[in-house]
Amino acid sequence: MPIIINLRHLDHQNLRVESELPVEELDIDTRDEVIRLAEPLRYSLEVQRLEDGLLVEGKLSLPLQCQCVRCLKTFRHEVELADWTCHLAFSGEEAVPVVNDLVDLTPAVREDILLEFPQHPLCDLECAGLLMGNPGKTNQAGPVAPDLSTWAELNKLKF
Repeated sequence: MPIIINLRHLDHQNLRVESELPVEELDIDTRDEVIRLAEPLRYSLEVQRLEDGLLVEGKLSLPLQCQCVRCLKTFRHEVELADWTCHLAFSGEEAVPVVNDLVDLTPAVREDILLEFPQHPLCDLECAGLLMGNPGKTNQAGPVAPDLSTWAELNKLKF
């Protein structure tokens, strides 16, 4: 179920909401093979009504299953917005739709969560990448070196 706020509940006091949002409801298509959403989004929010909109503050947390782009190891990455704040205006160019006194916070949450996704997930900042054995020797491994002959041939091109 999306994160829906009833504006009538905000007439006399702020509203506190805590729950989980299933991955399907978040409707995020990462289009990235190295990032998968495996667990629901956890949120703890306080919603306050302002004259021209809503002020939402709180915490968002979404665990991701990532694959390191250097060594291909699977690891868990936690996207956490500890001090998340969002203003949703009732009018103007970016007005939030109000349907039967209900406001859906899910699009704003989705947008800010997506901005926090890692662009190039790494299991460790010092990850050396894939280790590959040397074909001429046994039991020795080292980082994979780029094929320098390819670059040397490209450098010969004259434009």
